[in-house]
Amino acid sequence: MGGRYDNLAEHTENSDLVLTRAFDAPRERVWAAWTEPDRFAQWWGPEGFTAPRCSMDLRVGGKYLWCMRSPEGRDYWSTGVYLEIVPLKKLVLTDSFSDKDGNIVPASHYGITGGWPRELYIAVTFEEEEEGRTTVTLRHSGIPQEMMDDCATGWNGSFDKLRDSVE
Repeated sequence: MGGRYDNLAEHTENSDLVLTRAFDAPRERVWAAWTEPDRFAQWWGPEGFTAPRCSMDLRVGGKYLWCMRSPEGRDYWSTGVYLEIVPLKKLVLTDSFSDKDGNIVPASHYGITGGWPRELYIAVTFEEEEEGRTTVTLRHSGIPQEMMDDCATGWNGSFDKLRDSVE
């Protein structure tokens, strides 16, 4: 654990949340944590959340269905489609709230307020650094401005768990 902890959260004017974090782990291990369901389930969700279900069809046009379970036992489902996959370098996918069957639902289905679009976008890049380190940059686009801080907190909590699972 430990290592360099970059926690750079940037909010752009067009509702993009950008986070950059360096991990003391080789790029192959960090990539696997994002692309293998069993590894993904180890870190997905903020502190206190678990991921009881993570399915992935990792190919362009393939779908994913992820579940985050809150400490109180409430499930929050999300789904999307992989738009771009550059092995070990980049993932681009859509992101939508969904039900357990993968049907897209509005954020209000979960009691979440704000002007959420039906579909958001996530782009993740993986840069190999010296000494077996990897820098991950995440861009989550379409988040309502009033939810930016909550989303940054959630992603940073997930990245803390990702760090613990790969370092």
